[in-house]
Amino acid sequence: MPAPPDSRRADAPAEPPPGHGEAAVPQALGEATGGTLGGSGRSAPPAEDPRAPAADADVPLVRLALALSLGAAVSLGVTRFAYALLLPPMRADLGWSYALAGAMNTANAAGYLLGALLTPRLLARHGAAPLLLWGAVAASVFMAASGFFTEAPALLVQRLLAGVASAFVFIAGGVLAARLGSLRPQRAGWLLGLYYGGTGLGVTLSALLVPSVLAAAESQPHAWTWAWWALAAACAAATAVLRWPADALQKMEQNRTDSRGGSATNAPKPADAAARRLPWRPLASALAGYAMFGVGYIGYMTFVIALLRERGASGVQVTAFYALLGLAVLASSRIWAGLLDRARGGGALALLNGLLGLATVLPVLTGAWPVVLASGLLFGAVFLSVVASTTALVRHNLPEAQWAAGISAFTIVFAAGQIVGPTVVGWIADGAGGLLRGFAVSAAALWLGAALAWRQRPLARA
Repeated sequence: MPAPPDSRRADAPAEPPPGHGEAAVPQALGEATGGTLGGSGRSAPPAEDPRAPAADADVPLVRLALALSLGAAVSLGVTRFAYALLLPPMRADLGWSYALAGAMNTANAAGYLLGALLTPRLLARHGAAPLLLWGAVAASVFMAASGFFTEAPALLVQRLLAGVASAFVFIAGGVLAARLGSLRPQRAGWLLGLYYGGTGLGVTLSALLVPSVLAAAESQPHAWTWAWWALAAACAAATAVLRWPADALQKMEQNRTDSRGGSATNAPKPADAAARRLPWRPLASALAGYAMFGVGYIGYMTFVIALLRERGASGVQVTAFYALLGLAVLASSRIWAGLLDRARGGGALALLNGLLGLATVLPVLTGAWPVVLASGLLFGAVFLSVVASTTALVRHNLPEAQWAAGISAFTIVFAAGQIVGPTVVGWIADGAGGLLRGFAVSAAALWLGAALAWRQRPLARA
C-alpha cells in the first residue's frame, strides 16, 4: 500500500490509475520514476527530495491535468462512444441490421485490446509522451477515414484501427497523469480523476457536435460522413492542445532524472516471477463479475441513442440526454471515491454493477422522459467508477509485485466481455422484442456481474 501523503517523496510513483488497459501503467511508471512497483514494497527516501527542481512547485498542475484529460476525451469519449450518436443514421442509410451495427463497436473493442497488449512494449521503447501524441494523431486520421467509406468491411477495419489508436492514447495518458499525481501525492487522486473525467468531456462534446452537423448536412448524400469528419477535426484540435502537457511532463521527468544523477530506467530489479504470479482462483468472483460488466455496459452505450430515436425522441432530447450523461461521468470520480477507499472485497464492484443494471433496465420499463433522463444520469455517474473499483481491489488485496498482473487480468476479462456485448445485444435486438429485449439482457448481465462480484472476499495479504 502507498505510504501516507506526508511520508511519500514528491516524486514517488503514484497509485496505478484506473482505466481500461492499465496493465501497462504500473510497470511504465515505475521505470519512469526510478522506483519500482514490482518489489514487495517501495524503498522510501526522505519525505522531500532536496535535489528536486524548484520549478516543479510552480507547475500549474490542475491546468496540466485538464489539458491532459483531452487524451481521455479523444480515446474513449469521442473515438468509442460518439459512435452511439451515429449508429441510427448510418443504420438507416446503409440498411444495417442491429447485429452489424453492434459489430462495429465489437471491432473497436477488439482493436482496443490489441492496442493494450502492444502498449507496454511501445512505452518502453518510445516513452509515454510520444505515444500519446502519435496515438492521438492516428485516432484523428482513422476517425476521418470512417467518413470516406460506406462498405461494412472497410468501416469495420476503421473501427478496429481506431480502437488500437485509442488504447495507445488512453494508457499513455494514464501514465502521464500518474506522473503528474506523483508531484503532489496529497492531490494525486484529484489529478487522476481530472484526467479520467475527460471521457465525459468527450461524450458531452460529441452530444453537442454530432446532431448539429447531421442537421446542417441533412441535404447531403450520406450526411453522417460529415459528422465523422467533424469529430476527426475535434480530435485533431485536442491533439494540438495535448502537445503542451506532453512536452511539459516529459521535460519535467527529464529534469528529475538529471537531478538524481541517474537514468530514468535505472530502476531496482523486479521481483522474481513467482512473487509476481497472480492468484487467479482467489480473484475468480471479481474477475467474472467484471467480465459481465464488459458485456452489459457496452450494449447500453452502443444502442441507447438508437432506442431513444426509435421512441421518437427529438434531436434536442437526444443532445440533452447524451450531454448530461457525459457531465455525470465528469462528476463520478468524486461521487465514489470514499467507497473505493473503503471496499476491500468485491462490494464496490457489486454495488456499482447493480446500479448500472438499474440504469439499463429503466428505459425498458417506461419511455417516460424524466425516467429515461435519470437512466442516463445514473449510468454516466457509475460506469467509469466500475473500472476504478477493480484497480482499488487490486491495490487493497495484492502486494505491489502483483499489481501489474492483477490489473492486466482484469483488463483481459473486461475486453472479452466488451467484445462480445455489442454483437450479442444487436443480434437479440434483431429478433422479437427489439432493442428493449437487448437492453433487458444487458441489465441481466450487469446484475449477474453484481452477484458474482458480491462473492469476492478480501484476500489475506502476505
